[in-house]
Amino acid sequence: MSEPDNALAIALLAEIFMVDQMARSRIGRVLPKGMELSHFSVLNHLAHGNAERSPAQLAQTFHVTRGAMTNTLGKLEWAGHVHIRPDWDDARRKFVSISPAGRVARDAALAALAPVIAEVLEAIGSEQVRAILPTLRDIRTQLDEG
Repeated sequence: MSEPDNALAIALLAEIFMVDQMARSRIGRVLPKGMELSHFSVLNHLAHGNAERSPAQLAQTFHVTRGAMTNTLGKLEWAGHVHIRPDWDDARRKFVSISPAGRVARDAALAALAPVIAEVLEAIGSEQVRAILPTLRDIRTQLDEG
């Protein structure tokens, strides 16, 4: 990689890291009391998928360890936001689904996030967001494959 390309790559990663940190901080401040970003992410994923997932599948989806996912799922189960049941065919496995209370919690989180997202979208502009999304998806895909 040439020196200009190296500087460009470093600048790109620095911006991505800063955006990630700032977004996490801002979102964390507006989420309902007791909800963490990881909780919202799992609830949102389960709500969109409308299907049970194993803890291992969720860990893979979110690129976290099984232990980290088990911890998150334990907190969500304790709060009544997910149901965890054994796999009837293989007792070593479990399946996770979002509960009605989890849907309510996810919807409350979305309502809290909506003004933040709308503010950013309005400041940047819909066209610019539409233009950058394919590039961000390409970066994510490249990082996922690496």
